[in-house]
Amino acid sequence: MENNKVNVKIYGQEYTISGDLPKEDIIRHAARVDAKMYEIADAAKSAGASPQNIAILAAVNIASEQAMSASEMAELKSMNIQLEKDAQHYVQLWDETKKSFTEYKEETQAIVAQKDDLMQQLHEKDAEIERLKAAAEESKAQIQSGMEDVIKEVEGKCRELESSFFDLQMENLQLKKELDKYKNGTGGF
Repeated sequence: MENNKVNVKIYGQEYTISGDLPKEDIIRHAARVDAKMYEIADAAKSAGASPQNIAILAAVNIASEQAMSASEMAELKSMNIQLEKDAQHYVQLWDETKKSFTEYKEETQAIVAQKDDLMQQLHEKDAEIERLKAAAEESKAQIQSGMEDVIKEVEGKCRELESSFFDLQMENLQLKKELDKYKNGTGGF
């Protein structure tokens, strides 16, 4: 780095300061010392402090402020490290949540697909039940129709049997009469 020389005025006196810092930084630091010395001089007016004492008090105040700034900086760095850890933790939680959501979404899609398949099967079964009901109704109608034919046929046979039975009874009565006549001796051979 190059050595920069800057003329500055601190508490009314001119100084030439050289250093490795950029000229703007040297001017800014000198202005800070100047402002601090005037601040202390205003506070110590009644004590009659010498410029040397004011310079020493300004240096101590600036050193104290620097130490406090360094302490605050260390605390901020510590907080920053904790915040970075927290951020990493939340990023990890976010990634886990995204993964869980993706899995949930996939499971939901699988369940919806399964539901659709089951609904399709249900509709097919309902259609099959309707076909079976129609076939049962048709079979029932055919059976009833066939039963009516069988009943008519049986009724016809029953009438034939009744008629034959009646004829047999009549013939039996006839034979009984003849047998009674024969037993009574009135029948003649």
